[in-house]
Amino acid sequence: MSVLVTGCTGFIAQHIVHDLLEQNYKVIGTVRSEEKGDKLKSQFHNNPLLVTEVVKDIAVSHAFDALFEKHGKEIKVVLHTASPFHFKTTEYEKDLLIPAIHGTKSVLESIKKYGAQTVERVVITSSIAAVKDTSKFAEKDFVYTEDSWNPVTWEGSQINPQDAYRGSKKFAEKAAWDFLDENKNTVKFKMTTVNPALIFGPQTFAANITESLNTSAEVINAFLHSGPETDVSGLKNDFVDVRDVSRAHLLAFQKDEAIGQRLGLSSGQFNAKDLADILNRKFPQLQGTLPKCAGEGAYQTNPYARFDISKTKKILGFELKTLEETVCDTAAQILKAEGKL
Repeated sequence: MSVLVTGCTGFIAQHIVHDLLEQNYKVIGTVRSEEKGDKLKSQFHNNPLLVTEVVKDIAVSHAFDALFEKHGKEIKVVLHTASPFHFKTTEYEKDLLIPAIHGTKSVLESIKKYGAQTVERVVITSSIAAVKDTSKFAEKDFVYTEDSWNPVTWEGSQINPQDAYRGSKKFAEKAAWDFLDENKNTVKFKMTTVNPALIFGPQTFAANITESLNTSAEVINAFLHSGPETDVSGLKNDFVDVRDVSRAHLLAFQKDEAIGQRLGLSSGQFNAKDLADILNRKFPQLQGTLPKCAGEGAYQTNPYARFDISKTKKILGFELKTLEETVCDTAAQILKAEGKL
């Protein structure tokens, strides 16, 4: 039995690959180039259970066909993590919306073509962005759940990169559920989506620490390198640790209770004051170098609309990591890589 992980050099996916190998699954991971595949295999000490296959562009038609022609009979589980997550574009359809939607459709079409009766479980990495109505974010008494959907329209996704990303996650996830409904008499697999909040936590390998990290991990990295006068008043969101996100992906296909579910992942809310308080307390050498933050933190006070994930917690059966744990582990890895710890 093999597990296919798309986009396996990504922040979340590397943790997933690590956890799968720890549980002795054979992993087939997609990479954009042979070089990226060779580097990843080297980082995992050339574990014979890890195989990589090149898929240069997940958004093109039949992108996964060759892979499924080669490995289709052995793939029982597909974890589709590959999707663009960045805000460095003004071509929202081309760079965010279309790749996310087409990438999701492409892997599902290949399953239908080559693994309709052999692939048993599919897990799609979605996002809280597909769940949350940002217009309600400041309403403290508003509650959204795993059944909620972001109301953004296609036209509304063309305003700025943030809305384009939110649209990309919503429309890609909708496309997956629609595909399953339309092909329920053809394909065998059961599906689950994982909808995490902003993802903090350490990189799988310290060697992956660079001056600029992936979009979500960069939040703490940028905070560490911002001066006292930097305005961080707009920094607030829900968060979750990447190690919990990885664990949830495995349980999503291991547990029958997860079939047909959207698994929401949020350890709570945070703002800049929370980050500053934790970093100043746990890393005294940083005092005086971090942004000055007034007011009170959000982690204990929960001043924003709340994501109720009680259904997900019951399915998964484990407690999510705290803000202090994820911030400290993230910061410690960065500071060690820079020779400051």
